[in-house]
Amino acid sequence: MKKFINEAANVETEMLDGLAASHPEYVERLEGLDVIVRSDKKKDKVALVSGGGSGHEPSHAGYVGEGMLDAAVPGAVYTSPTPDQIFEAIKAVDDGKGVLLVIKNYTGDVMNFEMAADMARDEGIDVDQVVTADDVAVEDSLYTVGRRGVAGTVFVHKIAGAKAEEGADLAEVKRVAQKVVDNIRSMGVAILPSTVPAAGTPGFELADDEMEIGIGIHGEPGTSTEKIKPADEIVDELLGRILADKDFKGKKVALMVNGSGATPAMELYILARRALENLAENDVAKTLVGNFMTSIDQAGASLTLLELDDELEQLLNAPADTIALTVK
Repeated sequence: MKKFINEAANVETEMLDGLAASHPEYVERLEGLDVIVRSDKKKDKVALVSGGGSGHEPSHAGYVGEGMLDAAVPGAVYTSPTPDQIFEAIKAVDDGKGVLLVIKNYTGDVMNFEMAADMARDEGIDVDQVVTADDVAVEDSLYTVGRRGVAGTVFVHKIAGAKAEEGADLAEVKRVAQKVVDNIRSMGVAILPSTVPAAGTPGFELADDEMEIGIGIHGEPGTSTEKIKPADEIVDELLGRILADKDFKGKKVALMVNGSGATPAMELYILARRALENLAENDVAKTLVGNFMTSIDQAGASLTLLELDDELEQLLNAPADTIALTVK
């Protein structure tokens, strides 16, 4: 294993220290906690908190800032943050208007965020939640009951964050967030697996001529191992599964081509080219290409479609200023 680390046990805390020190205009780290919050706390508005295991950078701390998240809680690599850390994040960002938790559908995440929400309610904080479940590859897995929450979660951060920035109440912010959850679909592929620093070995094995279809974001194997194909055929397969799951035909959509961490931009744009060709009958109102929710050093990608109405399109294009995503 070759990585730019010191001790494997320290990667998360050293990463958070480096992130906060590099971007003080956006974020700060709560002392003694694995919690990243906005440097300029939002006043008299609903706050958004999300999180999950480390290793998905720039998710989730990279989206803390104006128009998106108010706090992010990273756990150990591919491991849910603990309830006490989430609870501290909720307390830090609440300004009396309530807090919405954006949770990816993994058993540990859901359990720990819900425990933290109960702790916050005991303190008189109004807390609600949405659970993202955009992955069409599996209905249940080792990590979930139901579908996994993957890269489409970033659309929830952006759109719900914009609604909160407008001054909407907690019920309205949740309504919009849930609308996004209901209208996103994703599917991914990998050609090389990721290596968790503490493990030192890849999460699964692939021959030089193989790819893994239906991967999640935690380095787990996908739904099938297949012979690698040209990029166009891979896109056709992924997008075909997405379009078979939800009727996007002729609809206005946003497209995300998300890299898993080790996929060059050159290759992501080759995938985007084919996806846009296949969506020629749609009104593709926005296309995002890059690393939005990664799996450490995995060479792979995912495609996400979000069906847009006028409300969601306006909120998607509303201003945001974060480390990883800026919209003017």
